[in-house]
Amino acid sequence: MLEPTARLGDVSVAFERRLMEVIAERRERSRAFATPYGQLWDSLERMARGGKKLRPRLLLDAYQALGGIDERAALDAACALELLHMALVIHDDVIDKDLMRRGEMNISGRFASEAMLRGTTRRSANAWGEASSLLAGDLMLTLAHSLLARLDLPDAQRQMVLDIFDDTVFESAAGEHYDVWLSMHLEPASPRDVLAMVDQKTAAYSFQAPLALAAVLVGASAGLREELAAIARQIGVIYQLRDDVLGLFGDERETGKSILSDLREGKETLLIAYARSDDAWAEVEPLFGDEALSPAGGHRLRRVVEESGALVFVESLIAERSESVLRLIQETSLPDALREQLAVAVTVCSTRAS
Repeated sequence: MLEPTARLGDVSVAFERRLMEVIAERRERSRAFATPYGQLWDSLERMARGGKKLRPRLLLDAYQALGGIDERAALDAACALELLHMALVIHDDVIDKDLMRRGEMNISGRFASEAMLRGTTRRSANAWGEASSLLAGDLMLTLAHSLLARLDLPDAQRQMVLDIFDDTVFESAAGEHYDVWLSMHLEPASPRDVLAMVDQKTAAYSFQAPLALAAVLVGASAGLREELAAIARQIGVIYQLRDDVLGLFGDERETGKSILSDLREGKETLLIAYARSDDAWAEVEPLFGDEALSPAGGHRLRRVVEESGALVFVESLIAERSESVLRLIQETSLPDALREQLAVAVTVCSTRAS
């Protein structure tokens, strides 16, 4: 175990070790229960080994750039963010009824598949898979909260950390709920509506929370925390807009996601909200949200989206917002190292291919 007063070094290795330690402890405890429960924790451990670790890396980099020295607190906060991410991803797959993620079966798919092989009906198998995922997400959410509640910090500082976590979950849930509402297409969704949903669903937990936690852990001033919050929200929207472009026009070999998924789901993105204003949209609207959408139908939809000018519009918005936040970063009172890290994050988020 790392000493709380140790100067931060190669935190990426330390983070992976600590995350696996946290999961492994619960995994071992699960062996005292029914076999499927142990298998559920096996799946969670497998999931924890993958992913880009964007949020914990952002927290740890910011913490180090701000002069933080309590490695144990930073690592546990970073683990909590990754566990929160896992929880939201797992629950998101249940909401979307997805059985695959990045070319592999997710928890729902894995448990449903095994149940089918053992002879149950497809309906029962899917219910078992969804139940397993819901519980897995709940476990990750409560484990994240437990890590933060146990941080060895002064009471006031720990309360600020818990408030950030509470606000993050509350706002992310609001964004997810609004996303599902918009995807039912019960009322017209304007570009402003979509951007509001993106800000709540993605920016809050992917960018604002890591930077806010890092700032609180080092005891940063309220003014610095406000600067970081303003920057984080903008980066989060850029990240999601790029994600939506990749969802329709990305290379499946790089993204690990089918370019039909968002169209079959009827996902209301800024691309779609813009394309709806084009006369040609009426011709393909019945295809949008069709769970059995064919590759040919997907091609028709993407062509209408592109020819409507939606792709050019979103790409220009990404570029415009990137330039704006880069200027904002340079105008802040943040340490040079952190300004450089955030500028790199903007570039990566705006140009990424996966």
